[in-house]
Amino acid sequence: MTRARQFGLPLPGLPGPHNAITDVPGVEVGYTTLTSGDGPLRRGGGPVRTGVTALLPRGRAGAGDPCAAGIHALNGNGEMTGSHWIAETGALTLPVLITNTHAVGACHRGAIDWALRERPDAREWMLPVVAETWDGYLNDIGGDHVRPEHAVAAIDAARGGPVEEGSVGGGTGMNCYGFKGGSGTSSRVVEHGADPYTVGVFVQANFGSRAQLSVCGVPVGADLADDNPMEDTDWLGLAGAGSVIVVVGTDAPLLPGQCAALARRVPLGLARTGTYGQHSSGDVFLAFSSANPGAISTGFPVGEPGYDALRFVPWNRIDPFYEAVVQAVEEAVLNALLSARTMVGRDGHRSPALPHDRLKELLAARGVL
Repeated sequence: MTRARQFGLPLPGLPGPHNAITDVPGVEVGYTTLTSGDGPLRRGGGPVRTGVTALLPRGRAGAGDPCAAGIHALNGNGEMTGSHWIAETGALTLPVLITNTHAVGACHRGAIDWALRERPDAREWMLPVVAETWDGYLNDIGGDHVRPEHAVAAIDAARGGPVEEGSVGGGTGMNCYGFKGGSGTSSRVVEHGADPYTVGVFVQANFGSRAQLSVCGVPVGADLADDNPMEDTDWLGLAGAGSVIVVVGTDAPLLPGQCAALARRVPLGLARTGTYGQHSSGDVFLAFSSANPGAISTGFPVGEPGYDALRFVPWNRIDPFYEAVVQAVEEAVLNALLSARTMVGRDGHRSPALPHDRLKELLAARGVL
């Protein structure tokens, strides 16, 4: 697995120890990856190139304790279940799942199954957060290969520490800028006075057309036009069709409105990689703060009426966190592209890996490497 900094890209900002969303204390990431079969599409029989990603804001131990959260959609051709309740209450309670477009229902059921297994005494409503991007170029997306137990397995597999990137989990069958895309992550350390905090980002990158790709400010897409099977045929019909899901997490104490403001900065990081946000793309973003445990009450009331209290970063000190989001989003997309390897899927459809040597030549010619 090659990452952007290992590749030599001069990216700004100070990452955390793993340069991943798991640098945010308590955050865990898990995958279920499903790959099988080759050759012509047989609906329900494959080939299968898909999976599920699970992100647990407070880890398994803290599931059920709401986090402050906010959402933003740059372009709404996509789905993120549970988003209305997040917008209403500013709270995120359950694990976040990311999968393919046609597997949202299975993962939604799986999240409920997992929660009931862990909390058999639960009596409140559950509105799981499941987001999606479309992997139908490589995957038998209509074949119902993702089942509820795969969502449960992804949650059970969630761990802290280094995070695998590229063609794993929900990102298994995804494409980005006409290359193989998928899962990517990055983080930044932000100093707030004497207190260091971490902003982490996770992306499921499945967006952009080849000509748009920019790396470290260098528009390289036009010079990488060769070997572009996804866009050189009329099978897809529209270059750049796809989506991107981004989850931003931080341990900085933020209000729900501030989390939404972080989510609104995600498109600035995506734009640094070249995209302008296309009509056919579902670009949906979620941001949460894992600070203030136990401070948000959204379920059935218990006991005498009282008050919730949140400690938060002042609005006039929020800019460094915005900058961290933009930097980490850009790097997470590049990590997904550089980590992914060429994949062949349904009907022989091929998604080529970003050519590392040619990219180095282009960047060196512009003085970037």
